[in-house]
Amino acid sequence: MNSKLTAFQRLLTIMDELREQCPWDRKQTFQSLRKLTIEETYELADELLSEDLDGIKEEVGDLLLHMVFYARIASEQGAWDIADALNTVSDKLIKRHPHIYGDVVAEDEAAVKRNWEEIKLAEGKGKKTVLSGVPTALPAVVKALRMQEKTAQFGFDWDNADQVWDKVEEEMREFREAEKPEEKEAEFGDLLFSLINYARWQGIDPETALERTNRKFRQRFEYVESRAGESGLNGMSLPEMEKLWQAAKLVD
Repeated sequence: MNSKLTAFQRLLTIMDELREQCPWDRKQTFQSLRKLTIEETYELADELLSEDLDGIKEEVGDLLLHMVFYARIASEQGAWDIADALNTVSDKLIKRHPHIYGDVVAEDEAAVKRNWEEIKLAEGKGKKTVLSGVPTALPAVVKALRMQEKTAQFGFDWDNADQVWDKVEEEMREFREAEKPEEKEAEFGDLLFSLINYARWQGIDPETALERTNRKFRQRFEYVESRAGESGLNGMSLPEMEKLWQAAKLVD
C-alpha cells in the first residue's frame, strides 16, 4: 500500500511542478485537454482489445495523468481537488453497494445492477429517467447497447433470443422493402438496433465485435495492397484482388 501511495504522490508532485514551470502545461484548460483525454481513452481501448498488458499499463497511466491534471485545474479555481474527487467516488461506491456496506440482499449480478440504477434515480442530480444516465456523446453502437441494458434491468426486454432474432428478420424485410432514401435510413437504423440487441442476448459486445472485424479487414486489405506490384491497386482487376484477399485470410 505504501508503494502505491508513494507512486501517486510522485505523480501529484510532478503535476504541480509541470503546471508551475512548463509553458505548455500552464496553458492547458478543461477544454483544451478534453480532446486529448478522448484520444487517450481510445488508445486504452485499443490496448484492451489487444490484451497487451504493458500497453494497458502505459495507457492507464496516461489517463491517470489527465485526471490529476483536471483536479489541479479545479483546485486552482478553488472548486475542488483530487482528494475531493476520490472521496466523492468512494462515497458513491459505498452508497450504491448497499449489499456490501448495508443490509440489502442482492442474489445476483442483475439485482446489483438494478439496485445501482434505482439508487441513481433516487439521487436525482438532473437524471430523472433511466436513460438520462446514458451520455449523449457515446458512439452510436455503444449508446444503443447501454440503453438496451438499462431498460432491460427494469423488465423492458424480450422473453428469449428467438424473439429478438424474429425482430431482426422483421427489420431486415422492412429495410429491403423501403423505397425512399429517408425510409431506407430509418429502417437501416432499426435493423442495426435490433442486431445490437441480439448481440446482447448472445453475450457479444457489438462494439468489440465490429472493431475486431475492422482490424481484420485492415490487415487483409493491407496484405492485398502490399502485393499489388508496381502498378498498385489501380492496376489490378477485382478477380486479382479477390485472389490475394483469399490468400490474406490464410495468414490471419
